[in-house]
Order: sequence, then C-alpha cells, then structure tokens
Amino acid sequence: MGAAQSFRDMCDREKNTNVRLSLPAVCIVWQTSMIILFGVFIRYNPEADPHWAEYKKTHNLTDIENDFYFRYPSFQDVHVMIFVGFGFLMTFLKRYSFGGVGFNFLIASFGLQWALLMQGWFHSLDYTDGKIKIGVENLINADFCVASCLIAYGALLGKVSPVQLMVLTLFGITLFAVEEYIILTLIHARDAGGSMVIHTFGGYYGLAISWMLYRPNLDQSSRLQGSVYHSDVFATIGTLFLWMFWPSFNSAISYHGDGQHRAAINTYLALASTVLTTVAISSFFQKHGKLDMVHIQNSTLAGGVAVGTAAEFMLMPYGSLIVGFCCGVLSTLGYIYITPFLEKRLKIQDTCGIHNLHAMPGVIGGIVGAISAAGATVDVYGHEGLVETFDFKNEFEHMVPTIQGGHQAAGMCVAICFGIGGGIFVGAILRLPIWGDPADDNCFDDEVYWEVPEDEESIPPILQYNNHMQNKDM
Repeated sequence: MGAAQSFRDMCDREKNTNVRLSLPAVCIVWQTSMIILFGVFIRYNPEADPHWAEYKKTHNLTDIENDFYFRYPSFQDVHVMIFVGFGFLMTFLKRYSFGGVGFNFLIASFGLQWALLMQGWFHSLDYTDGKIKIGVENLINADFCVASCLIAYGALLGKVSPVQLMVLTLFGITLFAVEEYIILTLIHARDAGGSMVIHTFGGYYGLAISWMLYRPNLDQSSRLQGSVYHSDVFATIGTLFLWMFWPSFNSAISYHGDGQHRAAINTYLALASTVLTTVAISSFFQKHGKLDMVHIQNSTLAGGVAVGTAAEFMLMPYGSLIVGFCCGVLSTLGYIYITPFLEKRLKIQDTCGIHNLHAMPGVIGGIVGAISAAGATVDVYGHEGLVETFDFKNEFEHMVPTIQGGHQAAGMCVAICFGIGGGIFVGAILRLPIWGDPADDNCFDDEVYWEVPEDEESIPPILQYNNHMQNKDM
C-alpha cells in the first residue's frame, strides 16, 4: 500500500505542459526509427513490384487483376474516414478543435507506419528473405489498426498531451497487432468490419486508460467541456463522412464477390435504421421533444459498428435493420444514462462517449456474429459458400458452424481482455508526471499546446466592449 501511495503522490505532482523538448524528441526519434525499420524490413509485394510484368505472365494474369484495382477505392474511403471522419467528429468542444483534428492527424500518421511493421511481422513476413511485403490491402489494415487508437483517443480528448498520445499509439498498435493475430489467426474468428478487434478493443483500451487517468477535479474545466453552435456543425461533418463511407470500412478486406457485396449492403441498411431510432429516442427523452446533437453525431453510427463482425454473413436485409434499430436505442440511452453513471460510480471520464459508440456496439456486434455463425447452415449458404464465408480451409476444413460460433465468442473475450488489461498497463505509464499533460483546470483548451489566433470568443467581455466603442468612434 505504501508503494502504491508513493506512486500516486508522484503522479499527482504539479503539471508542466511545456513539451518544447519532449514532443520534438519523440517525433524525430520515432520517425527516424521508422525509416530504419522500413529500410530493413519493408518491401513491395509482387503486385506493386516492377517484376509484376513477369509475375503476371507466369501466373496467367492481366493488369486488371492486380489487387490495386479492387482495393484502392475502398482504401480511399477508409482513409477519408480515418483522417476526416474521425478528425472532425472530435471538433465538438468549443475550444479544442485544433486538438481534435491536429492530434488525430498526428496519431494516424505515426500509427499507420508502426502498424505496417507490427501487422507485417504477423501476417506479411516472407520467410524466404525475412522481408515484409506490402500492398494496398496492407494499407487498409494499417488504417484499421490506427482506428482503434483514434477510438481510444476519444475517451481522453482534451485531457492528455501530444506526447502521451504518441505513447498511447505506440502501445495501442502493438497490442492491436497481437490481439488481432490471436483472434483472426489462432482462434480463427471472422471479423470483417472489426466489431471485435477494432471497436471493442479500442473502446475498452481508451476507457481503461481514462479510468487510470481519472481527474477528481475535472469540473474545474467544465466551462470548456461543451460545444457551441459552429463546433457542433463541424463535428457533424465528421459524422456524415463516417456514415457515408462505413459500408466501405466493413467490406474493404472481405473476399471479392458476394462476401464484399453483402457486407456493404448489410452495413448500408444497419446505418439507415440506426438514424431513425436515434432520432426517436433522442426526441422522446429530451424536454419538449428537442433533439440532442450529441446523439445525432454519435449514436447514428452505432449500427455500422455493431454489424461489422457479421457484415459478410447471411444476416439478411431485415436482420441488418434489426441490428441498426437496437443499436440506435442502446447507444442513445447510453449517452443519456450510462455515461453519467460511468463517471460518477466507476470514475471513468469518457469525453466523446466511446463506450456508447464503439465499446458497447462492438460487444453487440461480437454477439450477433457468434449467433449468426453458430446458426449458419448449408441450406442457406451452400457448401462452397459456407467454406468461403467462414474460411473452412486447411487445418480448419473440418470446422462446423456451431463450433465457429464458439470461436467467435472466444474472440470477443480476447478483445475485451486485451483492451482492459492493456489500457490499465498503458494508463499506469501515462500517469507518470513526465508527459506534459494539462492540469485539471486547464483541460479542453487548445491554447495549452497550440498557437491559437485571437477571436472574439477569446477576448474578455470588457475588452470586447472597448474594441466596439473604439470602432464606433472611428
């Protein structure tokens, strides 16, 4: 107990937000490390290499069969979601738009490089020459990996320094690559849209870190922990980008053909259903039936999260609508009831409400995936369709749907354990008083880490009045 108290006392020392040395040092050293590691390990795969000319002749292929032409449109959609969708979704705070977009940019740019290495070592390593061979599908998977860290950032928005975010990303990408390998390769769970490996892991990773970094006096910054009219408009732009491109997100790495086609349709329908139930619940639980923009910005996306695992399964169009319907209700109620409960009772301060948009819908998605897999039949899928959808090949050729359902449930448990366990570990590291994080009374303010241009909102009222009178006299 004495050691634990000493650790807490050390972590609660006075904050120093000067990152003039630490942030440049982390960025330069880590980027240099990426250059060295890429030079040692990363090479183009056969479809991106000049030897493609000989490769396609040997394998009787044409240029149009290059995976680039199948995957690049989906990659661009996912890329826009990562940098524009997630970035603008985090601009709702009245004085933290630079941090929402800018730190999102920083996390993603570093994370995708580290993800190409970490995922490459697990999935794309050529044992003949010890090199990681990358192509357009690797870029999509790297963006998926980054998404989990951006989700975690949502719980910590406005309360951490850019140096802490770099550390969060370094460990988050590493943990993601390990849990993804366990779930998809060792356990052999299917998770096309990442309900488990991306959203559940990222959600609980961020919530666990937020629990470790609990600020008992955060109400000292409550004046900034809200939105204004224009900040909510910008955040809604992020919502619309995410909403439109989510079918690409869930179908991007599915097998060409019916699986990818089905994933896009299921996601499209689930998202549409979610909007109506979100509006209904938001209106019903607000005074005079007015809508809350927080619900519209976030809960309308929950159906896309929940349908991810089962996106390429025979969920059926009506099943997708049911999933979206339920998630719109649960996510919106989460913002109304669960988020305040988490902060008051469990000491989890979730700035963006990632529990309601990612963690809880991710778990629902895992459950839907397990039930859908366990109930799959040859009559519905056909023999070849069953094999292709669930990848019943090689050492898993004797797998049956009921057992696959159990594997799906096991994958969900792994994602939750890695998220919570990894978050507690990383949160303990981030509690150290060396990262330049803001004090309790200085959170949710861009001026701590950004050069902010002066505007009318930042000028004290007395000075605004004086400026107005001066202009009037002129």
